[in-house]
Amino acid sequence: MNHEIAWPHCVAFVAAYIQLMIPLSVLDLSPIAAGSTAAQSLRNSLDLAQNAERLGYHRLWLAEHHSMRGIASAATAVVIAHVAAGTSKIRLGAGGIMLPNHSPLMVAEAFGTLASLHPGRIDLGVGRAPGTDQITAQALRRNLNQDINGFPQDVVELLSYFGEPQPGQHVIAVPGAGLDVPVWILGSSLFGAQLAAALGLPYAFASHFAPAEMERAIEIYRARFEPSRYLDKPYVMLGLNVFAAESDEEAQFLQTSQQQAFVNLRTGNPGPLPAPVQGYEETLDLHAKAILRQALSCSVVGAAPAIKTGVEEFIHRTGADEIMVTGHIFEHKARVRSYEILAKTMIGHDRTPAPVGLLA
Repeated sequence: MNHEIAWPHCVAFVAAYIQLMIPLSVLDLSPIAAGSTAAQSLRNSLDLAQNAERLGYHRLWLAEHHSMRGIASAATAVVIAHVAAGTSKIRLGAGGIMLPNHSPLMVAEAFGTLASLHPGRIDLGVGRAPGTDQITAQALRRNLNQDINGFPQDVVELLSYFGEPQPGQHVIAVPGAGLDVPVWILGSSLFGAQLAAALGLPYAFASHFAPAEMERAIEIYRARFEPSRYLDKPYVMLGLNVFAAESDEEAQFLQTSQQQAFVNLRTGNPGPLPAPVQGYEETLDLHAKAILRQALSCSVVGAAPAIKTGVEEFIHRTGADEIMVTGHIFEHKARVRSYEILAKTMIGHDRTPAPVGLLA
């Protein structure tokens, strides 16, 4: 069979059947590749979202990071608006907004505006980390320690702005009030699991870069979950690195861009996303290898058979309600192709998603 001719005809088939499994979603950091620009990265983010929508992915989130030369999504709400204007169906949101950097009112107004422009399509994931280093956190003009400690109160305040205004309420988010924008708690530790459970909110765990406490966090969240007007039962989304290509060797080669970027970040030398290199792990010392082994253990890499096996094993092991896939791939075309292979490969999965609360 001529695969170059057959592939376009598979797209509609993929889109029709991808929802037979648990929802697959996309996390995009709008990576800036070495030698490229933020402007090109933002164009790539729109193209990725359009392809994700075409393939039937459930949602696409962008993340807030600051003072990082390899990430273009610092003004996260602005980037979401850019992507939303060029798509029509896929859910879009923040994974997430780092709440210590902002007042809850301004976040409510920004996402109330997005929800007014694109009804029924906007999510808001919030985290308590600054999304940057200490010096940049100070440049954001917030008292970091105080605001992190006040994160639960900030979340409650944020939720109140999306509800109907109460008698005597003087501060109202306009737009925002009455829109009930779905709010998620993000986490990479047990703290977020406990807060999401107590507030009855959906929970997204950053297992794609901090998997150490994943299983314990899921256990705590599900055991302590309190039904709320937002959700009647727990809902867990997990991050998973996926690098798919025509062969296992090619996929492993593509993954070396993320491996280099992660080692550079953890060793104090962050920068643009590096080009892939052959045999990268063989050049690393034991410390760097340990960094990759521990931080990026939730990764599935290979051609279609390895992808299918790895993703299914991860879902069955964790019982995740949804998977949010990410993969820092140097060439945009190869990144889109990775998501195409994943979508096509997972047709016929035996788990069926059901709308949950405000997540439908």
